Amino acid sequence: MNQVSIDEMKRNLPGFLHRIEAGETLVIVKAGKPVAEIKPITSNTKKSRPFGLCAGEFTVPEDFDAPLPENIIRDFEGR
Repeated sequence: MNQVSIDEMKRNLPGFLHRIEAGETLVIVKAGKPVAEIKPITSNTKKSRPFGLCAGEFTVPEDFDAPLPENIIRDFEGR
């Protein structure tokens, strides 16, 4: 991590922001003592899955939406 004084940050804020965007972490120092750390934000956004990702890997059976057998319903309901 690179140390940068407050005065340096004031003189060239756009330049330091560019370095941070590139992935660098900076430690801000005042009178030689670290006071803050600035690092890039990691993105938490997830990319959506592509349509048809598993196309052709399985088929939906014809009776997919048919009622469940009575014994399975009984087990689910705890009867």
